[in-house]
Amino acid sequence: MENREPILQVRHLRQYFGRKDFKAVDDVSFDVYQGEVFGIVGESGCGKTTTGRAIIKLYNITGGEVFFKGQRISAGPRDFTDAIAAERKATAQRIEDLKKAGDSAGVQAEKQKLKAFIAEQKKAMEEARRDQKDCNKLYRERREKEIKEEYAKKLQGVSGDQKHALEHERDKLLHEAAHENLVTRMQMVFQDPISSLNPRMTVREIIAEGLRIQGIKDEKYINEQVYQMLEMVGLVREHADRYPHEFSGGQRQRIGIARAIIMKPDLIIADEPVSALDVSIQAQVINLLNNLRKEMGLTIVFIAHDLSVVKYFSDRIAVMYFGKMVELAGSDELFAHPMHPYTRSLLSAIPLPDPDYEQRRKRIVYQPALAHDYSKEGPTFREILPGHFVSCNSVEFERYKKEFGI
Repeated sequence: MENREPILQVRHLRQYFGRKDFKAVDDVSFDVYQGEVFGIVGESGCGKTTTGRAIIKLYNITGGEVFFKGQRISAGPRDFTDAIAAERKATAQRIEDLKKAGDSAGVQAEKQKLKAFIAEQKKAMEEARRDQKDCNKLYRERREKEIKEEYAKKLQGVSGDQKHALEHERDKLLHEAAHENLVTRMQMVFQDPISSLNPRMTVREIIAEGLRIQGIKDEKYINEQVYQMLEMVGLVREHADRYPHEFSGGQRQRIGIARAIIMKPDLIIADEPVSALDVSIQAQVINLLNNLRKEMGLTIVFIAHDLSVVKYFSDRIAVMYFGKMVELAGSDELFAHPMHPYTRSLLSAIPLPDPDYEQRRKRIVYQPALAHDYSKEGPTFREILPGHFVSCNSVEFERYKKEFGI
């Protein structure tokens, strides 16, 4: 998996709310690779939905960075302001010590260093703001440059019809790149299939809204696309002129999926798309997403709290607790060798339709104060096995290695 280029890179993501800085997401990092399903699980309130919404720019992130297709689309200002505050404090202490020592030259040097550091951080903050605001424009410029460089090499020593064909191909790609919006290549399927659809709009208007926002005015093309999307998600053309309240929950979720895929996205963030549905309908929606993934080459970030669903659908799974990522591994690996106590607690809560197993099943209760001793050393995200990461300190790291015979 790591040999492939990541389509999404999340670095030290922080999302705080309110004046008292409620830490909904705190220092979360991961990569999502082209074509995979990346599952994010955890109990309600752990920050998984906030993570998805922060990635797709529904929030202005507090700190960290998000890269999509190699382009930085979000960067939080808190990283820079925190760095400046920390450097001011450290410099103040050094200046105090130099004053006591009577080193006036050293005091001036420290002040100059601080001034230069602040200027450097402010410049980086401006670059981050520019990347966040102009990510579509910057991505278009980068793509056009890459296409021109690629075809300049291809056209060397080529003439005649072959040259004409390559030039036509290049011009077509440049035209597409000049009109591409990077952020629309990410789409979201929301958790609630009722409140996420406008009750005053027909299904046709709901699905076509993204195309109209992009400036497409050809009604024939729009209708053809709407009909095609309806058929792809298992609905029929006649549904286009109905309103959301005329459909079941599963059908409404299919409409939400059609609204997302009509934009031809590379990445879909599915925020608990089956949690409000009956079990039989859940399977239909999951199978639909799986088929679309194969047909359209989609990459999916799948957010859920039902571990059994996530195991079936995901290639890799990240476990979140209280805004932090505590474990990350391949789907089979996570279920076979859960290391973090919270992951074990989640897995122990999965019921199975087996009376004998249910009688023997022991529910593990996760109590952080009893499970960890971070008084001397705090946890960091460490790789215990290839591709298997867990949040732990050095003592826990050695204990996990011994426990699993690593």
